[in-house]
Amino acid sequence: MTVKPIRTEHDYQAALARISSLMNATAGTAEGDELDVLVDLVEAYEAESEPMGFPDPIAAIEFRMEQAGFSRRDLAPLIGSPAEVAEVLSGRRELTLSMARVLHKHLGIPSEVLIRRRVQSTAERTGG
Repeated sequence: MTVKPIRTEHDYQAALARISSLMNATAGTAEGDELDVLVDLVEAYEAESEPMGFPDPIAAIEFRMEQAGFSRRDLAPLIGSPAEVAEVLSGRRELTLSMARVLHKHLGIPSEVLIRRRVQSTAERTGG
């Protein structure tokens, strides 16, 4: 395990790629520990490099849906099939730029929020 600080966009992208390759690592193993450390480093880098106060894109969508009284079914005409809506809201599918544009236009969610990268927390990865 060779983990180094994230100082540049290149370091950040490399860390994200490594995180992706480690997503199925078992907690408590060397790879699981590496994954935990990398996620912490990425979160710290994002906190420093991105404007403060932006929520997770999925949380913002769910919050706006609740405010508007929308169901998942109401999002289907905006961003795709009911299955695509479910995948986006569960985090299994990334928002596309066209989805972000439509959600911005119709739900008023700031585009800066919708285009943020989403990194799963340790609790989400381990189901805890």
